[in-house]
Amino acid sequence: QVHIVESGGGSVQAGGSLRLSCVVSGYSPSNINMGWFRQAPGKEREGVARSMRGGSTFYADSVKGRFTISRDNAKNTLYLQMNSLKPEDTSMYYCAADPLYFTLSSATQWRYWGQGTQVTVSS
Repeated sequence: QVHIVESGGGSVQAGGSLRLSCVVSGYSPSNINMGWFRQAPGKEREGVARSMRGGSTFYADSVKGRFTISRDNAKNTLYLQMNSLKPEDTSMYYCAADPLYFTLSSATQWRYWGQGTQVTVSS
């Protein structure tokens, strides 16, 4: 059974930084694709960044140059470093994992999900 737990959310002012963490258990992280998604109230869940099991990364245009996804397989942990935060980044952030699927365009295809961590950016 795969278990995912996110942490690191909080409230910051615009221009600030946060680092989200996602610990995955029950599956070898080196054999699974992982991603970060976010969902604001009344909006669909959108893909933010992904880290494929081979190491390649991909970012949504809205966060490119500001967010960095990384993983530490020895610690079973995925990170999302968020810099230059904007009020529009305010959302619940979710970590997802899937052994095969990797596209950020369809959140429903990802198999495993955490409960989310809230990020609030004030202007």
